[in-house]
Amino acid sequence: MQWYFVAALLTVLTSSQGILTTLSQSNGEYKYDYATVPFLAEIFKLAVSSLLLWRECKKSPLPKMTTEWKTVALFPIPSVIYLIHNNVQFATLTYVDTSTYQIMGNLKIVTTGLLFRMFLGRRLSNLQWMAIVLLAVGTTTSQVRGCGETSCESLFSAPIQGYMFGVLSACLSALAGIYTEFLMKKNNDSLYWQNMQLYTFGTLFNMARLIVDDFRGGFENGPWWQRIFNGYTITTWMVVLNLGSTGLLVSWLMKHADNIVKVYSTSMAMLLTMILSLFLFNFKPTLQLFLGIIICMMSLHMYFAPPNMLLDMPLTVKPEEEKLVEVSVDRRPHS
Repeated sequence: MQWYFVAALLTVLTSSQGILTTLSQSNGEYKYDYATVPFLAEIFKLAVSSLLLWRECKKSPLPKMTTEWKTVALFPIPSVIYLIHNNVQFATLTYVDTSTYQIMGNLKIVTTGLLFRMFLGRRLSNLQWMAIVLLAVGTTTSQVRGCGETSCESLFSAPIQGYMFGVLSACLSALAGIYTEFLMKKNNDSLYWQNMQLYTFGTLFNMARLIVDDFRGGFENGPWWQRIFNGYTITTWMVVLNLGSTGLLVSWLMKHADNIVKVYSTSMAMLLTMILSLFLFNFKPTLQLFLGIIICMMSLHMYFAPPNMLLDMPLTVKPEEEKLVEVSVDRRPHS
């Protein structure tokens, strides 16, 4: 399976994620406990990975599976980072509005490139760095509204704590992705075995969140396992399957491609979501959206195109060697 096919599929699934989540609402609110969605998505990913590993074990030779505790103990770390990241997200939204938060979220594009270089030792060319910066500029441009609107003024009027939490959120998001890629490429273990470890800890952490929510609410609505499917509709189950499938595709890209491919997929998904919203939710297109799409497409071409397609180098033709003409000179004295 080629990585660009997986990346394109990830773009489509990620773009439909927000749309399905919006459609799962009833009268503008959720009739179900939204915290149960990632929990069920983790169970789905764990079940699929277990099935695929079982099929892989029936073949010869057997897949490599490292069971040393030192290696297994590394897999809860991404879940811990995402747990901290989710709390930082809520802290950020207490200081800034949603529009400002979305715009600051594009910092993770650049921080992913920086951590990609620092922790994984992967060198990027100058053109690739320019492409990453262009991607951040393009996605930000598409989200900026007209400067006559309130959101444009609020972008620079938030407290300093909001910007600090926003930068921290971007760094944590990038760090979680980079660390996951490090785990996936650390050895030649089966992808499905690595997924099982990741999603086992992910399931446990999401279950812990549900238990904590019960204690905070004083078990007013009963324990989480009694109301886990309350309010679920077909659309809600589509959200669960979408979230789970997206996670499986991301883990595949971490194993066989890299974080930059994932960043481009999710960024393009955001633009695709805006385009689809034109038809589904009467979203009005803006000049900023069209400019952002053009900039992101230029960035995509700059990063992945071969250098000979980007630099129009004239062909250097070696000049033909000058031909030596033999001239005979008559040295005899004239009478």
